[in-house]
Amino acid sequence: MSNIHDSSRRQFLKETGVLAAATTLVASAVPKVHAAEDNTTQVALVGCGGRGTGAAMNALQVKNGPTKLVAMADVFTDRLDVSHKSLATQQPNRVDVPEDRKFVGFDAYKKAIDVLKPGDVVIFATPPAFRWLHFTYAIEKGVNVFMEKPVTIDGPTSKRMFALAEEAKKKNLKVGVGLMCRHCKARQAAADMIHDGKIGEVLTLRAYRMAGPTGSAAVGAAPAGTNELEWQIRNFHGFLWLSGGAVSDFLIHNIDEACWVKNDWPIEARASGGRHYRGNTVDQNFDHYSMEYTFADGTKLYVDGRTIPGCQKEFATFAHGTKGSAIFSTAGHIPARSRIFQGQNFTKTDQVWGYDKPEPNPYQEEWNDLIQAIRDDADYNEVERGVKSSLVTSMGRMAAHTGQKITYDQFLNCEHEFAPELAELKLGGPAPLMADAKG
Repeated sequence: MSNIHDSSRRQFLKETGVLAAATTLVASAVPKVHAAEDNTTQVALVGCGGRGTGAAMNALQVKNGPTKLVAMADVFTDRLDVSHKSLATQQPNRVDVPEDRKFVGFDAYKKAIDVLKPGDVVIFATPPAFRWLHFTYAIEKGVNVFMEKPVTIDGPTSKRMFALAEEAKKKNLKVGVGLMCRHCKARQAAADMIHDGKIGEVLTLRAYRMAGPTGSAAVGAAPAGTNELEWQIRNFHGFLWLSGGAVSDFLIHNIDEACWVKNDWPIEARASGGRHYRGNTVDQNFDHYSMEYTFADGTKLYVDGRTIPGCQKEFATFAHGTKGSAIFSTAGHIPARSRIFQGQNFTKTDQVWGYDKPEPNPYQEEWNDLIQAIRDDADYNEVERGVKSSLVTSMGRMAAHTGQKITYDQFLNCEHEFAPELAELKLGGPAPLMADAKG
């Protein structure tokens, strides 16, 4: 989701034609790579779609390197090849991935990680279903990790990731999670002021991601002769077992922002939604969601998401307190244009603060921070927060899809796992969710 010269990795996906895909693979012996300098951090990319390609580019552009991409893995050769061409063209001196370090298949992640030495970094940018599986192996091998959000999609995988986070800490591994807005300088300044009481006690939060069709959220039936598993992986936003659907992938940023402002996590969610303008699509997403989260002290967070064409667009997060209000973000991921007001109306005359400095790209900042932590051997593990953000987001989806109030504890302790046989998947084999006679 990140363009090399722009803030949006989704825009990067459009410009390069790279679609986010899953990863792993069957491969032969893997030659070890030795960095030209002892302080070079080697990077392996697992998941070579637009999201992974953008993350790899950010890894190669850090100013506190040097870094070098030495291995790539995906389940699709075409995705890997497009990603490699893009990265090698733009960073020829930092990409060293010959054919024998390009891996394809459901065991590919192991082969890519095996190229690294302890202290290097692996990027996990596959569909979220694979996150716990890949993270387990990275911990075993002692490599640092950058994983894209969301990191879980159901209760069992959330518990698994909480436990893995502790294992990573025991091994002093540095782990970043792709909730890059937490690394935005404007948002950080606004959050500090809100936590210091600038708008008083926070009573209400509002978040919106209202857009047209986004990513692969709307998916038609697999074309005749196409393997169902491979079709779903190529269109992973449409299937809950792979991604948690549109809610988990698209609304998580705004929900995480709001929880950051509140400095807490909701204890329950109520929600509604529906499908109206979907044509012959077979995915599992609604085209609009309306969610109400409640925090322990009664504070409310209202979240609206929509992917219907031709409607008003908005991508923003707002906070309302007893002494004022805040526009936490108002233009997508960057720039945030964070501002604070003395009343509840967002007018120029009521504005008492605004971030007035250039905003560095948060996609790049999260990588700068991760690499610096590796260089300094500083404590750095964003997994617990990433799991909580993913869990809370999935609470809202579950509430909308079931029509029930869902609490934090209910979701975490729900025994339903979308893909319990994930580790057994094979190319050409069946998907955990199979189409019926109507597709």
